[in-house]
Amino acid sequence: MVSLSLLRLPAWCRSLPAVLVFCALAVAPALAQSPFTMPPPPPPQAPANIRQGEGAIVAMARYGHDGAAINGGLHWRVYASKPDPTGAFRLLKEDYGAQPTFVLPAGGYVVHVSFGLASAAKSVHVGKETTREVFEIPAGGLRMEGRVGNTKIPTGQISFDIYKGSQFEPGDRRPIVSSVLTGDIVLVPEGTYYILSKYGDGNAVVRSDIRVTAGKLTDVTITHRAAAIMFKLVSKRGGEALANTDWAVLSPAGDTITETKGAFPRVILAEGEYKIIARNDNRVYQQDLKVIPGVDGEIEVLAR
Repeated sequence: MVSLSLLRLPAWCRSLPAVLVFCALAVAPALAQSPFTMPPPPPPQAPANIRQGEGAIVAMARYGHDGAAINGGLHWRVYASKPDPTGAFRLLKEDYGAQPTFVLPAGGYVVHVSFGLASAAKSVHVGKETTREVFEIPAGGLRMEGRVGNTKIPTGQISFDIYKGSQFEPGDRRPIVSSVLTGDIVLVPEGTYYILSKYGDGNAVVRSDIRVTAGKLTDVTITHRAAAIMFKLVSKRGGEALANTDWAVLSPAGDTITETKGAFPRVILAEGEYKIIARNDNRVYQQDLKVIPGVDGEIEVLAR
């Protein structure tokens, strides 16, 4: 789920339909050149072909009041300042450049720019002279990876959910963005967030508070104390695994951690002690298991 986040939005704008306060998708792909590494754009140039009755808006965005220019990852929209007969604010122009120029008939407009989950909007008047507008977006980036000891967890085996605020704050919250993969860049307003990291489909979950600073890409490494275990139900030690086996992993208190099926299921479990239950041909077998962080392996359950 992706939520909306606006920065420095005037009261009149907050009352407008959702189309105006639309935010870009939170997860920007891991760009070959991110907005934090791209060279500065050239100075904006006023257009030379403005016709009678038109004017121009030259726009740029920066990381807050005293921040550097944002050089990429921007999505600009220009709307009519008044709704049409249906009550909608009509989209007139759109651009993805770092410093776009919008040529428009003289009059009033609303310019909105989004940078990941952060955004800003202004009411702008276009006249005979070129208008230069600077939008302040105090935002930064997050890029995450997971490790077990010194070993990086492969992409696809781990994902991250991002929440606004600290994990220790009260209340039931939803993530502002879910299922972020290793190496993805997430653009968010400056502030405190917590990351819920999920390694595999078991109980290997870690929560971490982090601070995002405007204009900076924050790399976060989350360490899991877990291991990957393969299960086999065999009639004798070293024997062939029995097919059509149902598996359950229980905590010491008897709670079900995960369930799976097959001859060679692989389950990622957090450090700790467990009871493994195997069901095959209407019979039930069980065995204890101790998971040591970083020690992957397999466990054979004897069908006898």
